[in-house]
Amino acid sequence: MANHENKTLTFRIRRYGTGGKAHEHYWQEYKVEAMKGQSVLDCLNEIRFKQDGSLTFRRSCRSGICGSCAMTINGVSRLACETQVMTLGTETVTVEPLKGFRPIKDLAVDIDPIPEKLLAVKPYLITKTPPPSDQERLQSQAERSRLDGLYECILCGCCTASCPSFWADEKYLGPFAFLKAYRFIADSRDEGEREHFEALDDKHGLWRCHTIFNCVEACPKSLNPTKAIAALKRELVKNRIG
Repeated sequence: MANHENKTLTFRIRRYGTGGKAHEHYWQEYKVEAMKGQSVLDCLNEIRFKQDGSLTFRRSCRSGICGSCAMTINGVSRLACETQVMTLGTETVTVEPLKGFRPIKDLAVDIDPIPEKLLAVKPYLITKTPPPSDQERLQSQAERSRLDGLYECILCGCCTASCPSFWADEKYLGPFAFLKAYRFIADSRDEGEREHFEALDDKHGLWRCHTIFNCVEACPKSLNPTKAIAALKRELVKNRIG
């Protein structure tokens, strides 16, 4: 008896040769018998394991934690491991590399810009007063709660790949870097606002954000980089005045 929960889907994948030059890309289609509960990553694994071992993409935890399998699925930046194929509502699933990032091969992109932009905002506590001799640097519960929604970023790049400012300016820091910067600027223990702001107050920094909320829609962790960017702009103006 046929399983009526199964569906034959067409996976239309944009492929790139080694080097990822734009003019070298081509489309290739595969048929996959998908089951309810399967993710896009499950289907890509099936293609690679059973149909075409040359198909290249990144994957690791398969649990929405590492961010390795971020890609463009039906035009939207998503994690392949968290995207259920049956919820997409289409017979054809179109899969492409993350927008704005240079493809290395097929769906694998050069992710070097992510750590480079992250390091530019100095993503660590900067302190200037000596630490207490008998205890750690303490926070109240209210101070700690300010960090909720800031530290959970997994650096998948979905937010930045969804940002038109990044498409237009490859040096633009991007929403994930701003979110990480605010995680430390908002920390009551941090004393290095000016150091964090050095990279943010730049032509490739905060002021290129046009507040269109693509990053919020794309974030697989339901974080709000746009809110963090608005807070950073306020803090930066106060920092200038001060």
